[in-house]
Amino acid sequence: MERHRGRAAVRGMRGEGLEQAGGSLQAQVRSLRATRWFADRPVSRDQVMGVLEAARWTGSARNRQPWRFTVVTDPDLRARLSRLGAYAGHLAAAPVVILLALDATAGGEDAEFDGGRAAQNLMLAAHGLGLGTCPASFFPASNAEQAGRLAGVEPPWKVRTAISLGHPAPAPSGKSAIPSGRVPLSSLVRWIGDPPDQP
Repeated sequence: MERHRGRAAVRGMRGEGLEQAGGSLQAQVRSLRATRWFADRPVSRDQVMGVLEAARWTGSARNRQPWRFTVVTDPDLRARLSRLGAYAGHLAAAPVVILLALDATAGGEDAEFDGGRAAQNLMLAAHGLGLGTCPASFFPASNAEQAGRLAGVEPPWKVRTAISLGHPAPAPSGKSAIPSGRVPLSSLVRWIGDPPDQP
């Protein structure tokens, strides 16, 4: 995978998706949810490239950009990837799987953090287009290595994360075993010094 530093203008990502999905960026962030069930509808090449373009614009330490992306639409490979971890099953159902490869030798200790930033930008961009996503971590390390081999990703690049992408479908009825909601902000934040005055 050759390293490229150039950046082109983002096309087709300026405002349209944000307006459709609720307006402000704050609304986009709050309404983003993991999608594990997908409709039997294709995702266009333009949509895939649009969310990847958003990910490409992610900032990184010293602008190292320690990521590469592999797009998987082959059903057999998606099925094999879905068996590489307890929570990777949704990869088989999605029409598109995006593998995030990181180079820790280039990105240093910041590579994992920067990779997470790129993944979040990708998922927010997909949400703005009305698409659903869900990340999957390949673990233990042997599963991550197997994912890389299956996708032809060679060292120093390593695939630890995949993102399913598609049109959301209704989840099966019943209560999820995963808790919902968020911890109140008052339980997460502490101030050192006087808080700013309310406007």
